[in-house]
Amino acid sequence: MSTTPEGPQRRVRVTGPDRRAQPRPRPRTGDIDEETPLGRVYLGSLLRAQLALAARILGLLALTVGSLPLVFHLAPGLDDVRVAGLPLVWLVLGVLVYPWLVLLGWRYVRQAERHEHDFAELVGELDR
Repeated sequence: MSTTPEGPQRRVRVTGPDRRAQPRPRPRTGDIDEETPLGRVYLGSLLRAQLALAARILGLLALTVGSLPLVFHLAPGLDDVRVAGLPLVWLVLGVLVYPWLVLLGWRYVRQAERHEHDFAELVGELDR
């Protein structure tokens, strides 16, 4: 105990909240860790959701960016179009594609994190 000019300080006991008051539900990750049929169903649903998301994003990327060379090949007149002194082809492929890639990547990460959050909530890892 330390003393101050006013006299000895009293000790204060610091305790945490009573953990026995509200029992927490036990996470259901044991099914996954032990590779039970239920755990395989849980994990399979997450993997299917993530795979479907990746397929949708890649399909959208192939449909938009992947089809640009075909568009420019089928419309040869686009080679002569200039915007601000730059050929349209250069502008689209060199400038406009990158924000689209960033947007697709951002969307993929957001959706993947949402799938993982829903999965963690399902198996009881997160408090609701």
